[in-house]
Amino acid sequence: MLKHDLVYLTEDASHDAAIEHINEEAFGPGRHVRAAARIREQGPHDLSLSFICTDDGETIASVRMTPVLAGGVKGHLLGPLAVRPSHKNQGIGRELLRIACAAAKRKGSEAVVLVGDPPYYGPLGFEKVAWNALTFPGPVDPARVLVMPFATDTHERLKGVIAWRCDEGQAPRRD
Repeated sequence: MLKHDLVYLTEDASHDAAIEHINEEAFGPGRHVRAAARIREQGPHDLSLSFICTDDGETIASVRMTPVLAGGVKGHLLGPLAVRPSHKNQGIGRELLRIACAAAKRKGSEAVVLVGDPPYYGPLGFEKVAWNALTFPGPVDPARVLVMPFATDTHERLKGVIAWRCDEGQAPRRD
């Protein structure tokens, strides 16, 4: 059995190439046309809430958080969350998710939204959003829109458009 030297770190610009490789490996070339990717194209993700995992110095997993306004909720869109095939099923993705969501909550996020599999994310604290409550900038399966609410009225306010949210010091992408 291999011994792993796993370290969880806040993402910085030096991790971009490795993260792009991990996401390409996990999601393939179609990842850029997904509805969640359309939101991420609107502006930068929050580096302070985005994390990587390294094993013996090699970046082997990452999670990113993008600030969004989801209806009336100031929250974050989680993703992509990806782990290299060589390190899957070791709890690394769950730990990255836990770290990122806790950091978002500490920073004042009202919720974390994602598009993902309910059987995986449900036990980790995510709940289904009301059917078609959020309008994405592209097709999305409403059964896969999930939220980790941090306020008691989150579900009531998760109605409307979901789009990138400008935080202080950020600017939308213009490319």
